[in-house]
Amino acid sequence: MPGCGRRDAVLLRAALLWRITIFLLSGVLCASPFGALAQEQHEDEIVANLAGGRAIVHVAKDVIVFAAIDQPVERNSIPPRVMDLDATHIGVLFGASEWRIPADPKPVRLDRNFQRVARADPRYQSAAGEGETDLETIGIAFLEKLRPLVAQLHHKLDFSADDPIFQIVIIGYAPNDYGPEVWVVEYRMEQEQVATRGDYWQTRVERPRFTQLYPPEKHAPRAIVESRYPPDSKGPTLAELIHGNDPHITHLGSGEPRFAKVLDNLRGGQAQKAAAVDSADFMRAALPLIAGGAPFVLGTMDERHGFEWMVPPEEPVEKVQEDKNRPPDAPTLRRTPKP
Repeated sequence: MPGCGRRDAVLLRAALLWRITIFLLSGVLCASPFGALAQEQHEDEIVANLAGGRAIVHVAKDVIVFAAIDQPVERNSIPPRVMDLDATHIGVLFGASEWRIPADPKPVRLDRNFQRVARADPRYQSAAGEGETDLETIGIAFLEKLRPLVAQLHHKLDFSADDPIFQIVIIGYAPNDYGPEVWVVEYRMEQEQVATRGDYWQTRVERPRFTQLYPPEKHAPRAIVESRYPPDSKGPTLAELIHGNDPHITHLGSGEPRFAKVLDNLRGGQAQKAAAVDSADFMRAALPLIAGGAPFVLGTMDERHGFEWMVPPEEPVEKVQEDKNRPPDAPTLRRTPKP
């Protein structure tokens, strides 16, 4: 876009940290790759419930169409949760977005009590390899919510340094007429042993890493983009099904001329030229085919009219704490009261 180059981003290198169970007193870590075994709970145990699944984003003409599919990674998994982050961005939360302590019946949810930070807040400045200032403020806000939870880990954990504990897919519109953007923000942990205290480890969350999914490089095809948690989940993406002429997807086009035109745009690498309403309806028709019976949410977002649900979540979206600079007509995930 005029006057704006592609933002710096790091390569997405992620593997699943399937489950975190932390005993505050005994320091036991339990991990199960399939969540098949029930975990014994103790009085002082803190448990991170993981959200797994897929976020799919189609940037069409004058609208962003996005979906989140719930694909549990364990028995007690929570769904991917959608929240508004600031006046022009929404986020889909994956991984350890909810923490529970048995002594407290109310879970610690990272999508709750979120305080927006003004875009130009001087406290946060992006460094090389990090997101732009507006995204960095969002990333730091979640970092500050994670720190006191992860800091309670004091025994050696068996995990790779590249395993993300928490992941956000940020969808929205960048400032200065940059246009639509989609980012994956990942949070990893690191540990250091305290030599004077025996088997005692200090654990902290690293600063978030940003990977830009959209827009692509200049002159590169523009297509539907997708992010998964865990990132190594098997199965083709929606874009791969479209380009591979999957019979179920192709059937949508053969039965509806509007969808045929959307598919032509997508296969031609011109997703941004697909009509807004037709693209949203196409996604609504395609999602049941790829979700395999799993629950999903679907919504649209544009700069002029904000956010609208097409398939809302089953649980209500909590109102975030407003900042004083938020325009009254800014996008929101709160449902409009019925007259």
